[in-house]
Amino acid sequence: MTDTNPADLLCRDSERRWINFAPGIDYAVLRTSAETGTWTVMFRCAKGSAFPPHFHHGAGEYLMTKGLMDYRAGTAKAGDYGYEPLGVYHERTEFLEDSELLFTNHGPVAFTNPDGSILMLLDWKYFADKAAELDAKAA
Repeated sequence: MTDTNPADLLCRDSERRWINFAPGIDYAVLRTSAETGTWTVMFRCAKGSAFPPHFHHGAGEYLMTKGLMDYRAGTAKAGDYGYEPLGVYHERTEFLEDSELLFTNHGPVAFTNPDGSILMLLDWKYFADKAAELDAKAA
């Protein structure tokens, strides 16, 4: 999944491996790139789950494939595409129904504490490491 050699990549839905991220939120790593810092995941979010406050230290793009997601830009539904620019801050991203979205970020996302300090950084390496841990457990 980490982009180390130029090659085609095909991720089959039937082979998707889900990893828990937070209560009610799981993800499947589709691709990470050490070269560009880009990462692509599929998020699966239960109704009522939410991402805490965060800054985008890289632009992000998403495609809702199922459900409803409410955040500062509005409520996104299945089929909607969204773009989140570098530097944007989201106070809360909440899922109003069981939802799935394809998400690509072109750099890190920093989840923040109430005082604005960084609580957790999501970047290509975080996702690459989690996928490698899953591979090691399966071996």
